[in-house]
Amino acid sequence: MAESGTDIDKAKALLLAGELVAIPTETVYGLAGNALNLASVTKIFEVKGRPQFDPLIVHVPDFAAVGQYATNIPEEAKLLAQHFWPGPLTLVLSKKNIIPDLVTSGLDSVGLRCPHHPMTNKLLRSLPFPLAAPSANPFGYVSPTRPEHVEDQLGNKIAYILDGGACSIGVESTILGFENSKPIIYRLGGITQEQIEALIGKVSARTYSSSNPKSAGQLQSHYAPRKKLVLGNLHELMKKHSSDSYGILSFTENFHLRNQVILSSQGELSEAAQNLFSALRQLDKMPIDIILAEPVPDVGLGKAINDRLRRASS
Repeated sequence: MAESGTDIDKAKALLLAGELVAIPTETVYGLAGNALNLASVTKIFEVKGRPQFDPLIVHVPDFAAVGQYATNIPEEAKLLAQHFWPGPLTLVLSKKNIIPDLVTSGLDSVGLRCPHHPMTNKLLRSLPFPLAAPSANPFGYVSPTRPEHVEDQLGNKIAYILDGGACSIGVESTILGFENSKPIIYRLGGITQEQIEALIGKVSARTYSSSNPKSAGQLQSHYAPRKKLVLGNLHELMKKHSSDSYGILSFTENFHLRNQVILSSQGELSEAAQNLFSALRQLDKMPIDIILAEPVPDVGLGKAINDRLRRASS
């Protein structure tokens, strides 16, 4: 069982010693280690059971730190960071050699982000290195948005969970990179495509990759509960399954069933995003065989929610 608390100095000491610490962000909890230390990075892959072809995101205290780890930074990236950092946006940039190839899965680019959480920001400012930090859960499973989620899954594998409470956004960061000087979204997340396009103009999206992802979060099957999840029209799906075998994940509708979770009774996409991963974990623990889920409106944050639901059902 991992120790959990709010002691930033303790988290710092463990990270300086090469250990891993779970850290809070506004998106999900991260499994953090020294991004410049090959042994620490190796531990991250081992503890998560993460394949080494899936690159990690590196967390920095501010945009001023980016120049230490990346080069040839496009003007659009600077503008996006100015508006959305600290926040749920990861920028994939040409990396400097100081970043180990294991962090980037051999790619010549690295995903960098400045998280928007006061405890983790303070921790990052106190360290002489950035933190590699994928989600603090076994690879492929539902991401953790509370410290107890980390304890449930990785509590016997890490020393400390920095308890920053529940994550305020609840889905991972949007990941954006550049190919042939053109911006491209690799993962939908906490910053919407509409917000990005309002700032830098039209961007394309390529959010799936079967085996050689350009960034974290591109694998088609991901964020999945242990139980099978079927995505579609709930009323039609319910006709096809025995009522005592399924649980329901709805956006707003109350089916008055014992095994159901409603993401947002008021139809708020921000609330639905914040509740998504906790809802999947809750359903996973219910005495059911299958989870029936429906898409949410495919606008704004709804695109990121639907992305996670589609991957969970793959």
